Amino acid sequence: MSEQEAYGPKDSRMLLKTTMQSDGDFDDPAAWLRETDIVSYDFPYAANLIADSFIEWLGELTALPFAKTWEWCVLDAEGRWIDNIKERQEQWRPQWEEVAAVSVISGRMHTIQFSVEGRDVNFFTIPMLTRNHGEIFTLLGCAMPTEQYEQGGKHTAEAMALHFQTCFYRRFEHVFVSDLANVHLHAERESNRRSLLFQIVQRMHDNIDVNAVLTEVIDSISAMYPGARLELFMSQDHRSPNPQVKPLPLLWTKNDVRARAFKDGRVAIETSMEDSHVVEIGLPLSGKQGVYGVFHMVMDNPVFSDTDLQFLSMVADTAGTAFENAKLYERSNQLIRELRMSNELTQRLNKSLRLGEVFQFAFEELLEMFEADYCCIVHMNEEKGGLEVIACNHPPLLHEILKNGQGLGGKVYATGEPLILSDYINNNATVSRLMDSTESQSLIATPLSVGGEVRGAIMLAHRDAHYFSYDNYRLLQAMAGHIGLAVGNARLHAEVRRLANRDTLTGLYARHYLDEMIKERQSTDFCGSLIVVDIDQFKAVNDTYGHQKGDKILKQVSEIVKSSIRQGDIAARWGGEELAVYLPQLGVQQSVLVAERIRERVMRETEPQVTVSCGIAEWSWTDERVSVESLFYRADMALYEAKNNGRNLVIVDNKTIKSF
Repeated sequence: MSEQEAYGPKDSRMLLKTTMQSDGDFDDPAAWLRETDIVSYDFPYAANLIADSFIEWLGELTALPFAKTWEWCVLDAEGRWIDNIKERQEQWRPQWEEVAAVSVISGRMHTIQFSVEGRDVNFFTIPMLTRNHGEIFTLLGCAMPTEQYEQGGKHTAEAMALHFQTCFYRRFEHVFVSDLANVHLHAERESNRRSLLFQIVQRMHDNIDVNAVLTEVIDSISAMYPGARLELFMSQDHRSPNPQVKPLPLLWTKNDVRARAFKDGRVAIETSMEDSHVVEIGLPLSGKQGVYGVFHMVMDNPVFSDTDLQFLSMVADTAGTAFENAKLYERSNQLIRELRMSNELTQRLNKSLRLGEVFQFAFEELLEMFEADYCCIVHMNEEKGGLEVIACNHPPLLHEILKNGQGLGGKVYATGEPLILSDYINNNATVSRLMDSTESQSLIATPLSVGGEVRGAIMLAHRDAHYFSYDNYRLLQAMAGHIGLAVGNARLHAEVRRLANRDTLTGLYARHYLDEMIKERQSTDFCGSLIVVDIDQFKAVNDTYGHQKGDKILKQVSEIVKSSIRQGDIAARWGGEELAVYLPQLGVQQSVLVAERIRERVMRETEPQVTVSCGIAEWSWTDERVSVESLFYRADMALYEAKNNGRNLVIVDNKTIKSF
């Protein structure tokens, strides 16, 4: 047993009394130590120290041959047996305890004579008194033949007892100094730890960057325990460039120290079953709002105390608080950034009311906002019978038509539910051409709703797995709301423009739209033709059949005109019963064929039967004067000529092409 351990489990709490010299003489720096003493409160815990002192004292008695036949023992302050030095002493224990009981009461040495194996033996106990108050702290027992006792053995034993007292106080002083040194070392170590903890806390809280906080705490712990292997497992919504920071595994064994620390939010320690010299420690990285990760330390042959665990726990708690603060700061900046981006996106979307431009603006903004590799927007096209890829930076997919439910975009459109995918290769229940052709692993997608109706889907993809966070997923849904509103406004504006540019009765374009389009085409094309169509004697039709029948005939003629021209040609109601058709980049010869087709079909297909007259005019880039007004004037003059020449005719610039 070491001297530091002599007092047993309560040594560190032993009450020691020090009486300094009253004359103020401090020449001897160790004088105060000789005044230290044991007090009554310490007696119950002093047995180990007394026993060790007794063993040391007995060892020094070997130099006294005359004392070899004497038997010794030591008892506590109440006269109870403390230590067996020799086996045959045990049989004399009752005698010594009987003698000791008297010494405890009297406070002096007491002797009783017993007969042992036919000889008279004196058993006596000598009280050992404290330095300052003269209290009995132990009793030294001796048994010697009566003749030796009477011949001066008693006095020799008393002198030897004084030496025992010296041995005790020498050991006591050593233990006391050792305790003081340990207290000093402990205080110094705690001071260093507090200083180090303060520096760590200051550096961590000086950082408002999440990755900087994590790097700081990892470096600090590694510097304190250089032999330890340290890793930090973080929840999936945080990525770090530090190689010691890893994502939290989805599956851990029940007894894994990391799992226990993360689940319980407390420090967990475990000795390796394979190697008892290896210790694993799990330190939760937690804040007020929850546990964000867990530090995993592995140490070989550690000299580890409860103080170390407390210190590591404080470092981990401080790191958790600093991480949470940095995360909140990052989150606030992210919210500000999201609001700014949302405002910018809304402003940019509102700059245009054309549907194509809205999709293009949204596509460009989303790519930049989420730093995605690919963006794909699909929109329902009823005319083509499916979802059309309206915007995509992967050219092979642009303008593709997807069936309802086809691919991830079709799935989002059909279900109306957003989607987040972190590892496409290992979770490819639904095949996606976008993900396969671009070799992407991460995806976030959301339905595009317009006026409460799902009209398409927005998809963002990245080649790296686990790239998009839940915040990205949530932000995309918010952005989709703004985009859907802009799309709805663009569609509404397009519908208003369509209604404003259309004649409500015939469904043909209005005259002002025809004027605008002709003027626009004259600035880009090299030629074009205008056909003016007039229903012959339409007033007589109205007078004969009534205006409702007249409107029906006007609709019939309009449908014939629309179905007789190309998709890029423009048919309009010029006024009253007059219609006009502009044929971009067609000369007069081709225009005559179109006019004749219209005239013949009207004569055959109308009920009641009516006829039309047509006037044609053309323009060319070689003309001296090119204008909408001159083109209409010449076509109108040709129509006037057709009317004057008997109607049901096609006239080009005062030339009769064909009559019925």
